[in-house]
Amino acid sequence: MFALYRTALPALGLALILPCTVQAATGETPENSADTPPRALQRQPLAERSQEDALALERHVPKAEQQMLQAGNDTFLALWKPANSSEPEGALIILAGAGETADWPKTVGPLRRKFPDVGWHTLSLGLPDLLTDSPQARIDTAPAASETVAQGQTAPAKDTPDDANASVEKATSLENETSDAPSPLQGPGADDTADAERIFDRLEAAVAYAQQHNARSIVLLGNGSGAYWAARYISERHPAQIQKLVMVAAQTPAQVDHSLDSLATALKVPTADFFYTSQPQARRAAELRLQASKRLKDSNYRQVGLAALPGNGAAEQEQLFRRIRGWLSPERTD
Repeated sequence: MFALYRTALPALGLALILPCTVQAATGETPENSADTPPRALQRQPLAERSQEDALALERHVPKAEQQMLQAGNDTFLALWKPANSSEPEGALIILAGAGETADWPKTVGPLRRKFPDVGWHTLSLGLPDLLTDSPQARIDTAPAASETVAQGQTAPAKDTPDDANASVEKATSLENETSDAPSPLQGPGADDTADAERIFDRLEAAVAYAQQHNARSIVLLGNGSGAYWAARYISERHPAQIQKLVMVAAQTPAQVDHSLDSLATALKVPTADFFYTSQPQARRAAELRLQASKRLKDSNYRQVGLAALPGNGAAEQEQLFRRIRGWLSPERTD
């Protein structure tokens, strides 16, 4: 009898301990059982893409070219290169398009580096993250991955792209194929006032910085969707300091109140619209802008078609630089 008792006692203790061990391993408590609905988890807001881009630029752009400017409550990075001349012709402010940085390798970067050698200061800046493009705050009501695994279910595989750093060529291709025609989201129903104010404040800060360097004239150049915001800034704020507008591969953003053809062609400042004739959508959008300019009397709008040079990016950028320079300073022949 004693031997039977001595054998049963450890088994009884093991039966009492095992449920507690399993409960501790799975984290299941009476308050957090399978029948209890999962708690809603508010995800932390992500940093703005433009802020991440600025940090990347700070790592590879010379410190002497970096300028932190204040626009309302925002501080942003702009890239400044003074003219290599004792008598600068003026300042060229370059506004990059959506998804681009202040040193974007196509158009923005090459122009900001080339123009100082021909007597122009350059100041380039990027757009802030647009509120109209931001997703709504997400509420996560699904069980955490660790809880799912603990309950014996297979956690979903993380959807990670093969190349997290998309190539410049792919981003440029998508940018070039974007139509300038308004999307169904455009029109009076789209409220882009907050976006416009943030962008306009940045441009005003850039103009004020250029004025500190005694630029004889200030030219605003917008690339991609940056051309739209540059035209709209001049149309709504009427900055007296800006004498000319240059648009390169202009695009109308998806959710805005005004179309580009109604803005650029009616501006009071001389406007040059550079577009690539080999891109069908860009060519059709440019035709609409040209038609709009013809309906106006004494229009300051001029359109310049460019030939794309596939496989020779350096020559294509040099062509763009020379055409813009020729329009800014037609009296120069060198």
